[in-house]
Amino acid sequence: MKQRLDQDTMAMRAAKELKDGDCANLGFGLPTLCALYVPEGIRFEAEAGILGYGPLIKADEVEKADWHYIDASGRFTSPAPGMACFDVIASFIMIRSGRLISIMGGFQVSEKGDLANWNTGSGMLGGTIGGAMDLANGAKRVIILMEHNTKDGKPKIVKKCTYPITAREAVDLIVTDLAVIEVKPGKGLVLKETAPGWTAKEIQALTEAKLTIAKDLKEIEL
Repeated sequence: MKQRLDQDTMAMRAAKELKDGDCANLGFGLPTLCALYVPEGIRFEAEAGILGYGPLIKADEVEKADWHYIDASGRFTSPAPGMACFDVIASFIMIRSGRLISIMGGFQVSEKGDLANWNTGSGMLGGTIGGAMDLANGAKRVIILMEHNTKDGKPKIVKKCTYPITAREAVDLIVTDLAVIEVKPGKGLVLKETAPGWTAKEIQALTEAKLTIAKDLKEIEL
């Protein structure tokens, strides 16, 4: 069986999209790992009310943890020079301002960039939609970081979302354990990068939505 990217490598690739001067909000779960690979000049914003925090506290650094500084997944973050703390109201003003880049997880993304990331429609709720709707609609760029397929092998990149929609035509880029895919309005999904050892044909076979192959298609680089 071919090797897929592990979660840390996926997070490193997503974090590579961030450029000097960017402010980014990292969603629950896998996206919070991006804070372990903070590019120079990037400021991360947490929904609870922190801007400009440093890397996550690792398991062997628990003595450094401070309950005042947590991210969307409840993981401890480290303070950094210039970090600001504020209330949730101010946080959502930022989130809706069009100034942040949002890196979120997803259950499904459609060929039009529709996002479903809070409820599978199975009746088993892990929570409510929370700030996902605001982030998906209010960010200047939305990057979805997720596995390419479900645990039972079903596609998560689909023609049409069958789960409750978080936001329509909101996704700009998808980073998975197999590929980097750009969502182009009116043109659909463009396969830009593949995991090492994987072909475009193999990735298409695991994707319900049609992929257009980029002329400069290449393997994922970190």
